[in-house]
Amino acid sequence: MGEDSRLAAVVALAQGMAAAQGSQGVWRAAALGACRALGGSFAALSVWERELGRLRVLVNVGELAEGEEEFPEGEAYPVHQFAEITEFLHERWAGGGEPDAWMETAEGPAEGGPGCHQRVAALRRRGRGCCVVAPIVLHGRAWGELYVARPVGVPVFGRGDADFVTVLAAVVAAGLAQTERLEEAQRLAYTDALTGLANRRAVDARLDEAIERHRGDGAVVSLVVCDVNGLKRVNDTQGHAVGDRLLERFGTVLSLCGAMLPGALAARLGGDEFCLLAVGPPADEVVKAADEVCRRAVESGIGDGVACGVASTGDPIGPVSSARRLFRLADAAQYRAKAERATRPVVAGRAGPGDPVVRLADEPARDADGERRRFRGRHSP
Repeated sequence: MGEDSRLAAVVALAQGMAAAQGSQGVWRAAALGACRALGGSFAALSVWERELGRLRVLVNVGELAEGEEEFPEGEAYPVHQFAEITEFLHERWAGGGEPDAWMETAEGPAEGGPGCHQRVAALRRRGRGCCVVAPIVLHGRAWGELYVARPVGVPVFGRGDADFVTVLAAVVAAGLAQTERLEEAQRLAYTDALTGLANRRAVDARLDEAIERHRGDGAVVSLVVCDVNGLKRVNDTQGHAVGDRLLERFGTVLSLCGAMLPGALAARLGGDEFCLLAVGPPADEVVKAADEVCRRAVESGIGDGVACGVASTGDPIGPVSSARRLFRLADAAQYRAKAERATRPVVAGRAGPGDPVVRLADEPARDADGERRRFRGRHSP
């Protein structure tokens, strides 16, 4: 392969990773780009899980042998079987050398490679003729490896290929780092900094999706809104640092109780308000989880307990065609629980015809000094 072709292959690899969606898409683009650049028939990307002492295969591409999967669930190998990666990285690269690659053939090491009988055996078992392996170094430490193989009967990899694959591995490392940064930015955008729960933005997005699903297939969508009682008193008398710890503790309680509902999203809406969003579980199961939130909050000494309101499409609350209406119903139920100093959840729609919570939620907003508070955030009238 000429210099121009190799440059084009490097550019194609970088562009493929940049255009990929999600981690799996990035892994696949990395392996495919390297496979094409080196004229391989198969490629894999593996991560070194230090705490488990193993190389775990993230993706296999190209001509897969029997038993190989594109995104394998449990394909992993003890690192001690591949001594060259630890020996090379720790004794040579960490000692001041540059990242390098090693080669194997089905007949044994190629051009002075370190030699690994496990790789040789794997080549033979899978009908491949040779492979070239390069470490992927990310943030100054070994992250994993890039593996490319060719079939029997074609030229084996040479020193030039080994040098080139180190360039490809560096491009892959840069793409992985970019993906990490983007995912971290996305995580922060949808995460509450204090509690580590989802934030209001995440709830809005998930609730819109949930209502669309409800309108499509009738899935039960339930929203629990909680307000921590007595937070202002704690902040005024003990300081905001203590108040923050109280909110963190309640976030933990909410998360634990949310685990009772498969797939539920636990979130902090802002200030002293939190919520649980569940799609699928019956309304009674959601109410049971909300009741557990109230009980555990009191047992944990969190402020003066919590005011908790529940609204579910599984209850008689009328048509729910928008996220805004379900949010208003849950918020109205929570408002009533707070006004009545209720120690258990107030559930919209369960007080029979003329349910005051439903009526309150569906009334036009009044002035701030009227009976009903204005709903906050994106769902404000």
